[in-house]
Amino acid sequence: MPRPLRVAIVGAGPAGIYAADALLKSEVAADPGVSIDLFERMPAPFGLIRYGVAPDHPRIKGIVTALHQVLDKPQIRLFGNVDYPTDISLDDLRAFYDAVIFSTGAMADRALSIPGIDLDGSYGAADFVSWYDGHPDVPRTWPLTAEKVAVLGVGNVALDVARVLAKTADELLPTEIPQNVYDGLKANKALEIHVFGRRGPAQAKFSPMELRELDHSPNIEVIVDPEDIDYDAGSIETRRGNKQADMVAKTLENWAIRDVGDRPHKLFLHFFESPAEILGEDGRVVGLRTERTALDGTGNVKGTGEFKDWDVTAVYRAVGYLSEKLPKLPWDLGSGTVPDEGGRVVEEGGTHLRSTYVTGWIRRGPVGLIGHTKGDANETVANLLADHAEGRLHTPSSPEPEAVDAFLAEREVRHTTWEGWHRLDAAERALGEPQGRERVKIVEREDMLRESGA
Repeated sequence: MPRPLRVAIVGAGPAGIYAADALLKSEVAADPGVSIDLFERMPAPFGLIRYGVAPDHPRIKGIVTALHQVLDKPQIRLFGNVDYPTDISLDDLRAFYDAVIFSTGAMADRALSIPGIDLDGSYGAADFVSWYDGHPDVPRTWPLTAEKVAVLGVGNVALDVARVLAKTADELLPTEIPQNVYDGLKANKALEIHVFGRRGPAQAKFSPMELRELDHSPNIEVIVDPEDIDYDAGSIETRRGNKQADMVAKTLENWAIRDVGDRPHKLFLHFFESPAEILGEDGRVVGLRTERTALDGTGNVKGTGEFKDWDVTAVYRAVGYLSEKLPKLPWDLGSGTVPDEGGRVVEEGGTHLRSTYVTGWIRRGPVGLIGHTKGDANETVANLLADHAEGRLHTPSSPEPEAVDAFLAEREVRHTTWEGWHRLDAAERALGEPQGRERVKIVEREDMLRESGA
């Protein structure tokens, strides 16, 4: 009797779980069957949703419900707190599995090469997100002494950072933020948040719903300068061909023509301002210099040579995430991704790296919404199954599931399981119950391991 197809997925965020779901829905899952092991370096699953989505986004976090249903399937096992390649290498994985899918995502900040970027008070948005989302591997405190703050970038991460900085701690208390984050935000001095985009309203990468959410807080006054509402032929074409871009532009237009109200925290959305330099004094941020830009007819912009200095004492760059290079895999330094064809990993000479696949942001870069990784996963899994049908996958030497358990035990790797997640989930919900909150996130890795029964 043929054995089930054995697949390892490295990374238990949405991309990895969507890949597991695609495998379970395939014909192979029915005959001869499929057996999937998810390896996650964090003690808990769900990746970006747990550690990359702002805590006041319950709608997005609701995706966890669907992911839960996938991980509940008996064909899937979770191995949390297992790091690739420290705890298990590609050669190790090949000994146990017919194929390996990497879905490790992107959690680092993309660099921004302007003078002053390394000054004290200049931060990467990803680091701030990790702090307020209770990532176990980052410091427990965050300096929030600046009264005037700049955020560079016009994507959803920039909006998340600006909104968390502009809201009060008590507004965020009903969410799952841990006590250390609430205490930090309670001491936050920020009264003015300035968000800067190099191009115009039609080129902003906000999603319409997230943009409108800025205006829902009773403490945040969103302000748009009417002079920043400008379109050229390329911008008009973008609006006509992209419903979301048109909705974003309309929202910004409405905000630009209304009177400024009296909410205590001001959040300014600036367009046509390209960051040129972070200004410093005694090693600390004392301002931001931008160059005014102008549309060139195509939707792109060019510099005007007109500069302006902004009075801010903290700068957050939200210009994109960057994936971490994976050992033993080829790497495209420019895009920060693993080269692939349809999810098949491609080596420098153009040949496919046998039985090795990628999906999600490690494959195509950190673009799109969480749900967009589902299409990625479907394509990658379809090609993996085609390779399986054609006999192009390698044969593992130890395909028995218990061989993995024995390997981790021999290496003394302290790992969590799906059952352990249910215990951690219950512990976090129990912490929130006395306060009428859905949960309070447990932050320390050791505490997470203990509650998970690792």
